[in-house]
Amino acid sequence: MNKRLDAEFFHRDALDVAPDLVGKILVHRLADGTELRERIAETEAYRGEEDKGCHAAKGRTKRTELLYGESGVIYVYFCYGMHWLMNVITGEKDQPQGVLLRAGERFDGPAKLTKNMKVDGGFNGVLLKDNEEIWFEDDGFQPEIRTAPRVGIDYAGDYWKDIEWRFIADGE
Repeated sequence: MNKRLDAEFFHRDALDVAPDLVGKILVHRLADGTELRERIAETEAYRGEEDKGCHAAKGRTKRTELLYGESGVIYVYFCYGMHWLMNVITGEKDQPQGVLLRAGERFDGPAKLTKNMKVDGGFNGVLLKDNEEIWFEDDGFQPEIRTAPRVGIDYAGDYWKDIEWRFIADGE
């Protein structure tokens, strides 16, 4: 039987949660009871105000306030004026960090993942703990993981752009 990830899973550093989230299953139960399920194949860690790739690099704003809050909360933002991207807040309160869901087994790219899982801005700020609409499960699958530089953050400078904080299920 699959085990739901609990609050403690996310109450850790993003660099621990991001690789551990690869291989887990995102579940979204629709209003009609249908469950959309996708195994996470790729994540990226974003960690603190010092991380120039992290939204918190510019400090606390209305947009980034969730990053400073409780772990295990969904952080969804609109990218390029057309795509919703889903993250989960990790770590300690007031130490902004999170993990971007970069791809699933069937859906390559964070926008395709959220679109196919029917995740949009309405999920921003939703707490995963005891949630009956959206959650993560662990069925025991543990893929081999390789690292790579994060994607789409050229603005962050070479150090932050090239750091290997992207975690990919080997074979993806």
